[in-house]
Amino acid sequence: MYRPFTATDHRQKPRTRRRGFLALGVLALLLPFGASHAAIQEGAVSWYGGKFHQRPTASGELFNANALTMAHPTLPFGTKVKVTNLRNGRSVVVRVNDRGPFVGHRIGDLSRAAAEALGMMKRGVARARFEILGDNGPAD
Repeated sequence: MYRPFTATDHRQKPRTRRRGFLALGVLALLLPFGASHAAIQEGAVSWYGGKFHQRPTASGELFNANALTMAHPTLPFGTKVKVTNLRNGRSVVVRVNDRGPFVGHRIGDLSRAAAEALGMMKRGVARARFEILGDNGPAD
């Protein structure tokens, strides 16, 4: 027999699931903003160059694959970041001038010059530590 949907039908489902989804949604919205203020971050980084060279970045400047710059999802443009390759201990100071990465769970995209300085060109992706230094001018 056909029974029309009534306003009380939704109460038959467990409410904890809805609260859980709400909490996850709030957490997902807050995490990127909190990450931009963390003094140290660790995770996978990659590099980009080639087809992006001399194209506009999110900050409006032209991307230079030979400059020490990086893309980060939330850090303010101009922020200086010390990036350390955790595999070999090599470090470089870069300046945030773009947004990204937009692949997987990576925490940043480095310019070709920064990737070369870190010794990660062959692998393409490395585990790295970011130490936020500030926003006092260009690193290159």
